[in-house]
Amino acid sequence: MRIRSLGVIDDAVVELSPGFTAVTGETGAGKTMVVTSLGLLLGGRADAALVRIGAEKAVVEGRISVSAGESAVVRAEEAGAELDDGALLISRTVSAEGRSRAHLGGRSVPVGLLAELADDLVAVHGQTDQQGLLKLSRQRQALDRYAGDAVAVPLAKYAEAYRRLRAVSVELEEIVTRARERAQEADMLRYGLDEIAGVEPRAGEDVELAEEAERLGHAEALSSAATAAHAALAGNPEDPEGIDAATLVAGAQRALDAVRSHDPELAALADRIGEIGILLGDVAGELAGYADDLDADPLRLSAVEERRAALTALTRKYGEDVASVLAWAEQSAARLTELDGDDDRIDELTAERDALRAELGGMAQALTDARTEAAERFAAAVTAELASLAMPHARVSFDIRQTEDPEGVEVGGRAVAYGPAGVDEVELLLAPHPGAPPRPIAKGASGGELSRVMLAVEVVFAGTDPVPTYLFDEVDAGVGGKAAVEIGRRLARLAKTAQVVVVTHLPQVAAFADRQLLVEKTNDGSVTRSGVKVLEGEDRIRELSRMLAGQEDSETARAHAEELLATARAEV
Repeated sequence: MRIRSLGVIDDAVVELSPGFTAVTGETGAGKTMVVTSLGLLLGGRADAALVRIGAEKAVVEGRISVSAGESAVVRAEEAGAELDDGALLISRTVSAEGRSRAHLGGRSVPVGLLAELADDLVAVHGQTDQQGLLKLSRQRQALDRYAGDAVAVPLAKYAEAYRRLRAVSVELEEIVTRARERAQEADMLRYGLDEIAGVEPRAGEDVELAEEAERLGHAEALSSAATAAHAALAGNPEDPEGIDAATLVAGAQRALDAVRSHDPELAALADRIGEIGILLGDVAGELAGYADDLDADPLRLSAVEERRAALTALTRKYGEDVASVLAWAEQSAARLTELDGDDDRIDELTAERDALRAELGGMAQALTDARTEAAERFAAAVTAELASLAMPHARVSFDIRQTEDPEGVEVGGRAVAYGPAGVDEVELLLAPHPGAPPRPIAKGASGGELSRVMLAVEVVFAGTDPVPTYLFDEVDAGVGGKAAVEIGRRLARLAKTAQVVVVTHLPQVAAFADRQLLVEKTNDGSVTRSGVKVLEGEDRIRELSRMLAGQEDSETARAHAEELLATARAEV
């Protein structure tokens, strides 16, 4: 990783060993920034407070070796990322204003994608993770993770049935609790449908009636105009001396017919005048028919206006026009059918709910059985690991229990509370020595013991659900002496199958590392490129001496440091 302007780190490169890397340094030197940097690369929350004072932004870049076909690689390639010689390049930028950007394989990606990849790439554990292990929900998740498909398969079926039960219960509760509102809605719809049915509107009727009302309201003027137009075209019987258009056109045609044989062009014009005469005759005939058929009956006009008023009353309430009113009626009829079927629907939902609760109880029992079987194996494996961590007499067990609830599902003849993950409350218990009763680890484990339990749990996971890299941030806090040596030894063994990075204050742990990195500040309080260095030979002995006695040049501390290194090399 390359880290720039993050916390106390100005510009530094961290090169991690494929095996076991220990990160050491004085308190406050910036060791935790290594963990923070990796957290940012894995989609952790960005915070403007992480940016070094005076800098515009903090940048973390990482190169992670991967293999083609891994789920993380497939997901990255789907997002458009490209591998760089078998490695995935990740960068994260955090501005002084708190804005964050992420890049993966040369492509800008959402930060959430980095978090998705994290589960397949790195397992990060620190003091806060130990506290998280104290939560019952986390302990249940740990057990389920260890059990694998034995729990995952029935849990998926249970979760699907649980979601359906919740949906059915919500719908049923809504129907029952809103019965009065739904009855009022049904009455309103019924009234509206009855009102529309009483009028019996027809699609387009409002437009037709508007046109008819306009015509009837101006019948006298329309009749006079049609009559006058007819007289102008075809003549007025009461005025035989009058000149009309048809007579004039006929005269024009006769004049041309007399000479049309002498000129084809004039003959064509005569034909066109003949067509005009025919058209004038047709129009005159239609005008005469229009005037004869025009209904000036005031009773019909009154009936039309009355009908229009009835339709207007509907459009004021149910739509902009008759078409909208008819659409409202169709939708409301369907809704009324639904509301009138409430009683039947309540019966259906009640029956489905009861059947789902019974089914869920059976699924919950199967889930409990699978967890119980896995818990025995998990506890035995963690207990065996604790023996390797200087807790030879400690015993780990699980308490899997249920809480009675009259409103719950029936499991084993009892009504118990249930949730999206089943009916089980899972609690990790620790008996630190023979004769001690098993107690919850939150109460029965000291800080050092809790660290070792956490490490033992992770080592067990490594054998069943491995990830390429494990990062431990001072999980050895509160541990010393022989226990510290055993933790170092166990981490070294874990590093044979995975990459292990440990931020530690313990020389007994650091001595077992394949590579030891020292983080140290300059005089101005920053960590520069030269402030993160690989310790070898004499430099490593001096750092281990400092960690042991606080004095790099103490002969006693040096001898002890050399002994630690020799012991670690002999065992590893």
